[in-house]
Amino acid sequence: MADVTTPYYVTTPIYYVNDAPHIGHAYTTITADAVARWNRLLGRDVHFLTGTDEHGLKVQRAAEDNNCLPIEWADQTVVRFKDAWTQLEISNDDFIRTSEERHYSAVQKLLQACYDNGDVDLQTYEGLYCVSCEAYFNEADLDDGNCPIHGRPVEHVTEENYFFKLSRYEQALKDWYASHPDFVVPPTKRNEALGFINQGLEDFSISRTSIDWGIPLPWDPAHVTYVWFDALTNYITAAGYVDDPEMFDTHWPGIHLIGKDILRFHCVYWPAMLMSAGLAPPERVHVHGFLLVGGEKMSKTRLNQIAPADLIDEFGVDGVRHHFLHGQTFGPDGDFSHEGMIARYNADLANNLGNLLSRVTTVVTSKCGGVGPSASPDSPLAAIVAEEYQKISDGWDQIAPSVALDSTWKIIHETNAYLENAEPWKSEPGPDVDAVLGDALEVLRIVSILASPAVPNACAEIRRRIGLDEDHTQERVPESVGWGQYPAGLPVLKGDPLFPRLK
Repeated sequence: MADVTTPYYVTTPIYYVNDAPHIGHAYTTITADAVARWNRLLGRDVHFLTGTDEHGLKVQRAAEDNNCLPIEWADQTVVRFKDAWTQLEISNDDFIRTSEERHYSAVQKLLQACYDNGDVDLQTYEGLYCVSCEAYFNEADLDDGNCPIHGRPVEHVTEENYFFKLSRYEQALKDWYASHPDFVVPPTKRNEALGFINQGLEDFSISRTSIDWGIPLPWDPAHVTYVWFDALTNYITAAGYVDDPEMFDTHWPGIHLIGKDILRFHCVYWPAMLMSAGLAPPERVHVHGFLLVGGEKMSKTRLNQIAPADLIDEFGVDGVRHHFLHGQTFGPDGDFSHEGMIARYNADLANNLGNLLSRVTTVVTSKCGGVGPSASPDSPLAAIVAEEYQKISDGWDQIAPSVALDSTWKIIHETNAYLENAEPWKSEPGPDVDAVLGDALEVLRIVSILASPAVPNACAEIRRRIGLDEDHTQERVPESVGWGQYPAGLPVLKGDPLFPRLK
């Protein structure tokens, strides 16, 4: 159970600025947003971070190809992510760009701390480098000579670099994992990270001299910080590592949501870097699989990338958010299909939630003069809400949105079944009809809170139609979902279908 008195700091990865936002990016970001919204309902001091990764060879080459400076290219392309998150109504408290001055200061402070601790030295490195990953690979890691992640040829690079002495932290990382069994979840990904550590850790390069688009090392400005050391530092930059020590003391360590392709950097390199600087590793790292399309990872070369805006046009913001939260289990790989999204939309949103609102408001209008009655204290729905609330709370706390929404939709389903059994539309107005409809209105009130992390616009509309003025974001759980708080006498409004069925 979450301690609501403690601040809650949750992050997405920062996305390469020269990428176009696709549903894989949206999947992680929507999940982080929903988790942040839930923790705000708990009354916690929430700080939700996302942003863009703007340094490195990949960005520099893209800028050269477009006849502009790297910062000009970054300024042009960052708007794609900002616009996408605005369209999806992502409620981030901060958006970090690694080209910002505050980030320069944080990276140099962290670098200097590691250097002063004796964990950085100068070496000559020769190896196989993937520009898309901004990472080195061993020959054995390659797939027919190509990067195992991007399927593209790697480059042979020889360069004098500064190295971080990761090997020094092999035992410290093993000890950390042993004392923090939930540091990486799910367990399969924890085992994968531990497997990498147990193979023996090698020092890794943290600087480049072949590019100039990046943050200079504080003790040797001829070297530019390797993009992964730079990028990972964003999490503490935004937590106030340099400019807000009080915030940093209260909000760090945070919780990271990442894809499995960047596990090694977040679960091995990053905690070691922090240990070197005398800082705490992250509280937890939640790792999810790829969102596949037709069984394949999204890529420009396969032409299977799907932009969030394209789905919003068809399904609406809440339809998109709900699908990726309820239709995908956070952890394993998921496979997206347009047909599956339509089926989920119709089943959950049109036939269950939308239908519940429609039939209740229609019958209240016809049987109660458009005025909502109160719920029965001993309604069988009260016990269902109480039982499912705990599952909902646990699901969000464990960053298992599909579990939380399964229980939320069980409440909706059981309420529809309750109405089907009672058939108030067939009865004459009176106390019995009032009791049934009051129970259903109370469920709609409660659902407008519990479902709001996933479908905030629908929940706001539900509240408007059942006469509630207060914004759902001002509610606090569990107090607000206690049974019997819908006030009788409120005006109830019919309206267009909340979620029109799709064909």
